[in-house]
Amino acid sequence: MKAHHFEIKVAGGKLVVADVEEDGKVVTSATISGDFFLEPESAYDAINRSLTGASITEDTDSLEARVTRELAGLEGVNLHGFSPRDVAVATRRALLDARDLTDYTWTIIHSPVLPSPVNVALDQYLLGEVRSGARGPLLRFWEWEDRAVVFGSYQSFRNEIDPDGLERHGIVPVRRMSGGGAMFMEGGNCVTYSMYLPEDIVRGLSYAESYAYLDSWVLAGLKSLGVNAWYVPINDITSDGGKIGGAAQKRVPGAVLHHTTMSYDIDADKMAEVLRIGKVKLADKGLRSAKKRVDPLRRQTGVPREQVIDALIASFTSRYPSVTGELSADDIAAGERLVEEKFGTREWTHRVP
Repeated sequence: MKAHHFEIKVAGGKLVVADVEEDGKVVTSATISGDFFLEPESAYDAINRSLTGASITEDTDSLEARVTRELAGLEGVNLHGFSPRDVAVATRRALLDARDLTDYTWTIIHSPVLPSPVNVALDQYLLGEVRSGARGPLLRFWEWEDRAVVFGSYQSFRNEIDPDGLERHGIVPVRRMSGGGAMFMEGGNCVTYSMYLPEDIVRGLSYAESYAYLDSWVLAGLKSLGVNAWYVPINDITSDGGKIGGAAQKRVPGAVLHHTTMSYDIDADKMAEVLRIGKVKLADKGLRSAKKRVDPLRRQTGVPREQVIDALIASFTSRYPSVTGELSADDIAAGERLVEEKFGTREWTHRVP
């Protein structure tokens, strides 16, 4: 028999703990515990019973269905602070020997001011460092003073970016290694961070679940600034005052890059001259509406960008074991080499013409 253990804290809810034993084929015993509330008492045994006999390869959806079916046979069932889905996630993560964000000591880096292409290139370099085991998980906040459009790995340069706008405003186009959409970035107009983590931290989570899980500390940090924010699947952060930003991921064997950009105070007129997609959105929403949608952090918090970053770092360090670090000269040099070899080349920038 092999034993497995995993704990999850339900967003806005309670702790759910899964202790599971299996024989290499099926779950032989399961005990779900936590500080949740459950009625009637018989429902507790039903949950544990539902998981016993499950194949160790069953996915989260299948495990959730097992729990739901078993509870459906009882009258007056009420789950407070958790759901069958939470039980299934905890069980699946246990069986996969997943790790939690709290199981590692993180290094937090607030980068010096760097050219945007170097910031993009560092994502590939630092992901490789974590993947190889040379470093533990990292959280890095970007700083830059130039003007750039950072766009997704699979976006068409021709369809997404206006070359005349680039030239007019002196903007550098940079294709990143992750998918997702384009972001217009001037110094100080966004808050951008990257997380580099071992794959076992997201093991057993769907893509949508992993995005929300990895950014939960961000929502708490924004709340400390008076912003009621939440996740909209798959990768958007929004609030009572409108969309704040979006995340993207790149997964390689053994490691994950997760990075998020949130709008602080973006020049909507300039953005519309640079991003073709920006023109479509502006035409659809109207310029006045668009301006409201691209300056949420400045408008909703009323504090300087630096204070927003400080609040986010404070939220992260209050939840997860963390130390402060910095980029070395060798790290920056590695990023600069990757710009020369890849991220600054026409071949990479226009790989999807």
